[in-house]
Amino acid sequence: MTGSRTRRLAAARVGARGVPVVTIGRAGDARRRSEVDVPFGKVKWFDADRGFGFLSTDDGREVFLHASALPADHKEVKPGTRMEFGIADGKRGAQALSVRVVDAPPSVARAARKPAEDMAAITEDLIKVLDQVSNGLRRGRYPEKGSATKVASLLRRVADDLDA
Repeated sequence: MTGSRTRRLAAARVGARGVPVVTIGRAGDARRRSEVDVPFGKVKWFDADRGFGFLSTDDGREVFLHASALPADHKEVKPGTRMEFGIADGKRGAQALSVRVVDAPPSVARAARKPAEDMAAITEDLIKVLDQVSNGLRRGRYPEKGSATKVASLLRRVADDLDA
């Protein structure tokens, strides 16, 4: 049987508390429609290696979050990420289903990022240091341990600043 009577209807609207409400039922069958509040919350913690974490809902409840409930483009989420999700009662309590990322937390590294003009000067200085190391390597000499450690540390720091 096809047609409008057998299609499932899921229309979203904003409820009285400002929470999105999803109406689920069959078209033309007002008796079967029900309204469900779609909760929002933030990630409390998430361990990608273990494949789970917990969300804290806006009303203070704690909800289990399994990695399989995350959207396909998210392998892990950072604490503070705002999410929209459905809740199902599992064996050990509330569990998040159909998770959707609403807002990612602001990046602390990007907020503390050095201005581009400063990074240009740092990069030019780094090139000079690497040029000296390169000249020594051409002559068959590796830098001394203390000097090599400083250069490696400098490279890591500049890479972190660029990656932020």
